[in-house]
Amino acid sequence: MTTATKSPETAGPHGGEVRGRLIRNPVLPGFNPDPSILRVGTDYYIATSTFEWYPGVRLHHSTDLVHWRPLGGVLTERRLLDLTGAGDSCGVWAPDLSYVDGEFHLLYADVASFASGYWDPQNYLVTASDLAGPWSDPVVLHGRGFDAALFHDEDGTTWMLSMTADWRPGRDRFAGIQIQQYDREARRLVGAERVIFHGTTVGVTEGPHLYQKDGWYYLVTAEGGTSWTHQVTVARSRSLFGPYEVDPAGPMLTSHGRPELELQKAGHGSLVSTPDGRWYLAHLTARPYTPLGRCVLGRETAIQAVQWPEGEWPRIEGGVPAVTVPVPGEAEPAKDPTEDRDDFTGPVLGPEWSTLRRPATADWVDLTSRPSYLRIQGGQSPVGRQRPSLVARRVTAQQCELTAHMRFEPANYRQLAGVTAYYNTRNWHFAYVTADDDGRPVLEVMSSDNGRRAMHDACRVELPEAGEITLRVTFDGPRVTFAYQPAGAAHWIGLPAELDATILSDEYAATLVDGEPEGWGFTGAFVGLWVQDLGAEGGYADFDWASYRSW
Repeated sequence: MTTATKSPETAGPHGGEVRGRLIRNPVLPGFNPDPSILRVGTDYYIATSTFEWYPGVRLHHSTDLVHWRPLGGVLTERRLLDLTGAGDSCGVWAPDLSYVDGEFHLLYADVASFASGYWDPQNYLVTASDLAGPWSDPVVLHGRGFDAALFHDEDGTTWMLSMTADWRPGRDRFAGIQIQQYDREARRLVGAERVIFHGTTVGVTEGPHLYQKDGWYYLVTAEGGTSWTHQVTVARSRSLFGPYEVDPAGPMLTSHGRPELELQKAGHGSLVSTPDGRWYLAHLTARPYTPLGRCVLGRETAIQAVQWPEGEWPRIEGGVPAVTVPVPGEAEPAKDPTEDRDDFTGPVLGPEWSTLRRPATADWVDLTSRPSYLRIQGGQSPVGRQRPSLVARRVTAQQCELTAHMRFEPANYRQLAGVTAYYNTRNWHFAYVTADDDGRPVLEVMSSDNGRRAMHDACRVELPEAGEITLRVTFDGPRVTFAYQPAGAAHWIGLPAELDATILSDEYAATLVDGEPEGWGFTGAFVGLWVQDLGAEGGYADFDWASYRSW
């Protein structure tokens, strides 16, 4: 879940006993990558990437850096973001959240491709006086690169940074960090673009953030790619435009070369200071199921303590990510995991839910036609990228399950509804009710492994009648299983198939052809409610409730 726990006395991140509150990493488990952290007063906010999922740019809030509450997403409508047809792992990359003169600024890229050396990124900026909105119409900015961020200088100017994308064969595609002034009043870029940093020999320099401290400009970047060699690099200069000197001690943070660490892929960080002057780094991380193995939970967000004496470099103890990080304050008792149940009594979906490639509009996500039910109008097939009907939530632990009570009467074999363990259009497991050729309802299980579909015939069950059924999908480490409970029954019936959970991972989704990425994996596993109406005949399913729990 999204809330970290704390205990009054436990081992510190590097041995010894620590009294007080503890950050337990990852603070945002499951698919929550590329964190941009911000403090306004005593409130902390983290914005993370969402790729092909709505709402775009997920937000979390905290007052202590320990407990984080989901606020949902910012880009809730096509006015702000149109993901129609977005490819797997395309869409919203690496947002940046900042605050100046009483206004929040959210900068984000909608990336259309990453094949054959192209990305086609388009950067946008929206603003609001309140994170709840309303948000302004997007300002269209440059498309020269992604991972853009705003820097608000002490002199009142604002600058836009991003990586520089170079499409030319034989060139470095990550051609340095560029900067250009942004006129907040005119809401447009002005002046010339400049490349201020070419990165280190590690390469793949991206994710820039600038900070001003003690007469220095500190440039924090991500390098090494977003997998095992990922790192946080720090450089500094007395001038905004450089030259920037790299920290001689090496990366501020990395897991590279330390496969024994629980937190891997550490990189893509952003800094925040507390009201009393302490510093912390929010960064991307991942937890493979085996050493340097597949990361079913995707890329997550963690927080580390930073030592930053006046005039010196910001450093993290050991330069590696810690699972527990002490923070000042009194301890609270640890909280046991609890079931998160949604009875669908609200007017809109809760902040834990996401929808695939289209916003949760009333034409297909209906919470009013049948009170206390979620009615999902059926959508396209698993490969459809315009109108899929999938309402899902992130898998946050190796052991977890989603249970849902469904009412569904399929008219034919083109109508399917049930629960899924999902990664992208090519990798998923699906237990669903449909109609056989004679119209009788059946329960079936189907998987897609890198686009190759397979029916699990041993799981096929002829149901006595259409109508109510309760379905469950369970993650147990590397295994996914399904079970069902017939209407009126008090017991569960497991379906006889143990399916591979690790195909629902970034590593498995990535495919290369002649050294070029044909597919990539930047998200994470979901569990969800999936309804398909392949004949566009008006089929729908009603969900009375859904519950998620992890342990």
